[in-house]
Amino acid sequence: MGLPLVVVTETLDKACAAWLGERTQLIWCSHEEQPKFDELLAKAQGLVVRTYTQVNEALLAKAPKLRVVGRAGVGLDNIDLVACKAHQVQVVSTPDANTQAVVEYVTALMLDAYRPRGPMLDACEDDEFHRLRKVMVGTQLSELTLGILGFGRIGKRIGKVAHAIGMKVMCNDLLPEVELRKVAEFPFQFVSKSELFAAADVLTIHVDGRAENRNLIAGEALAQLRPSCLMINTSRGFVVDVASLAQWASASAEKGGRVVLDVHEPEPPPKDYALYGLQNVKLLPHLASRTHVALSNMSWVVRDVAAVLAGEKPTYPAV
Repeated sequence: MGLPLVVVTETLDKACAAWLGERTQLIWCSHEEQPKFDELLAKAQGLVVRTYTQVNEALLAKAPKLRVVGRAGVGLDNIDLVACKAHQVQVVSTPDANTQAVVEYVTALMLDAYRPRGPMLDACEDDEFHRLRKVMVGTQLSELTLGILGFGRIGKRIGKVAHAIGMKVMCNDLLPEVELRKVAEFPFQFVSKSELFAAADVLTIHVDGRAENRNLIAGEALAQLRPSCLMINTSRGFVVDVASLAQWASASAEKGGRVVLDVHEPEPPPKDYALYGLQNVKLLPHLASRTHVALSNMSWVVRDVAAVLAGEKPTYPAV
């Protein structure tokens, strides 16, 4: 029967692609490359995607032989799990691939905000050297309360790091407190969203892609947020109502309020993005998981893709 055809639509680590290529007929083709992509879909038994390929009913209808979709990443926002199940297509992913990368990234963002450290670009005279030492005085993270919205893999590990640094850790999650305490061995305070917003010096968002989380951070939530808060979102762009957040950022600028967004809806943000030009808003191009190790970890979804095609049970099944 020959090797099964697998189409890779976005980036994939070369070593992982080579490994899968030894076990399948591997073809690279962007989902935007028409009509070639649709022609390959008609024959494909496997599909490997990342963030921007939408695996929905329309795609699945063109792929009658498809058996498995591998999402080289953590979230499954771009994959219609219900439709995949109806078409008997197995979905696999890499749920813990980028946890460490995101945790380090969020920690770095907090340090960037609270520990200013500009370089001496040229030789400094005595007065300038000591002036820099006087103006670059920061705040220790151990003085601050960290609010974590979403206490999953990433949220819990960020809490563990924050506790080790000396921060007070508060969290909110859909899971009940008793379940969270079974898997988190460090002290944290479980509170309502309102209490979290009111108390957090830093609010970091790590919620999943369910529809209920759209515009989770909007007018009501922002009204409860401390005007001096640093808000960091590395989860999903649609969690934030951009217009409301722009109003909050403008109103909070003089009180120390700051925003760091690593994710956006859509990506890249449009030219009329309401957050452009605000001095207390930092917009980043979706970098939280961009480490060599994390990218490799995500690409190893190919192991589960190959397992499904071989009739074996995958390690990380979603459907």
